[in-house]
Amino acid sequence: MSMPPPLRRVLIVSPHFPPVNAPDLQRVRMSLPHYRAAGWEPIVLCVGDAWQEGTREPELERTLPDDIMIIRCPAFPRRWTRWLGVGNLGLRCWLHFLLIGSRLIRREKIDLVFFSNTQFVTFTLGRIWRAWHGVPYVLDMQDPWRTDYYSRAGSRRPPGGWKYHFARLSAWLLEGWSFGRVSGVMSVSPDYIADLRDRYRHLAIVPAATIRFGASRRDLADAMALPPSTHSYSRRPGEIHVLYTGAAGPVTPHAVTVLFTGLQRYRAAHPERAARFRFHFYGTSYVGPGEGKNAVLPLAEALGVGDLVDEIPHRLGHLECLQLQREADILLLPGSSDLAYSPSKIYPYYIAERPILGVVFRHSVLEKILFDLQCAVMVPFGENESPDQACALLADFFDAAIAGFPPGLLPARRDDYFSTHFLAESLTHAQGRLFDAALRHGSPPPCPAL
Repeated sequence: MSMPPPLRRVLIVSPHFPPVNAPDLQRVRMSLPHYRAAGWEPIVLCVGDAWQEGTREPELERTLPDDIMIIRCPAFPRRWTRWLGVGNLGLRCWLHFLLIGSRLIRREKIDLVFFSNTQFVTFTLGRIWRAWHGVPYVLDMQDPWRTDYYSRAGSRRPPGGWKYHFARLSAWLLEGWSFGRVSGVMSVSPDYIADLRDRYRHLAIVPAATIRFGASRRDLADAMALPPSTHSYSRRPGEIHVLYTGAAGPVTPHAVTVLFTGLQRYRAAHPERAARFRFHFYGTSYVGPGEGKNAVLPLAEALGVGDLVDEIPHRLGHLECLQLQREADILLLPGSSDLAYSPSKIYPYYIAERPILGVVFRHSVLEKILFDLQCAVMVPFGENESPDQACALLADFFDAAIAGFPPGLLPARRDDYFSTHFLAESLTHAQGRLFDAALRHGSPPPCPAL
């Protein structure tokens, strides 16, 4: 019997890592149990817990395989760098990653480096290591590095003051340089890949793949085995609980305003029915307990429905959110005015097996994904159009919820399609195929002058 080929070795650069539960580590965390089946031996380079900030979720560490090499390295402490105005984890760990990663590449005979995070300054290490060691690298665009979102007509003022402008300048200076010698590009949205290819023509010949975040059924099982969440909502007879979990940044108020406008009109027409609904927005910022400010509740209060809404403005644990999603009657997906945005919460929502209400921008990536999955009742709208049609659709949805969603009203979910395209096992194999293609491609020609 012939022996299977030896596993190739991939160094995964993910500054955030459990017990922190930052969003940009979830792809790697869910993929780790499946890389070997995809032909790759993973080694993770991350920042040690003592040098990370953010919400801790120790339960996430139990989801990691015991036999994976995880190198936890130091970073410059924030209590030092804050005097320079530097809090970004990627900047604080960059020098440590440069040196420790270089030693790992030599010692462990790394075949490929995979950057999967949103600390984009770490992407520059790929080109440096390529020059030093000849190792190809793949970049994962979970969010856009360069974006013109806040420059578009009608956009809100960008957050962050001078830090936003510094981040924008560094993106302009470093993105093209980092992609100049890349051997593979991964993204959660095809629009991000298209934008990169428009800016950097040489990427037309570089292997690329749109690979979503997906979901893990093991995560759901682990979540349901935990003690009940302290944030579980109390229930009165007849109440219908609608839940949104996740950040509610400056790109979501359009959809939330449409929702609350529809709720306001529904209440004016049917006050007793509307009184049965309770809307929960949990984990609407990335900060720890006691630090967040309400972003959604003020919109609800301005439209006269604040008494039907409650908000937890600090980040909650990933597994805790899964537990809360299973307890909800309806899950809410408000769309982003960034039409290319692909929210990762779609997939855990799907496996929670609850009715989903999507308030989505027309022609957005979110609208297409929900259409493909047939897992949500969609209320489409446009940014500058009258909300009348959306409000009528919302009223129909509220009536259906009160009636218990009669048979045939909810779309027939495409479970086989979901399993093939959006479970962690399938998506990790897709990553493996991209890694294989990146190895075959090697290093592209030097990037033309920008």
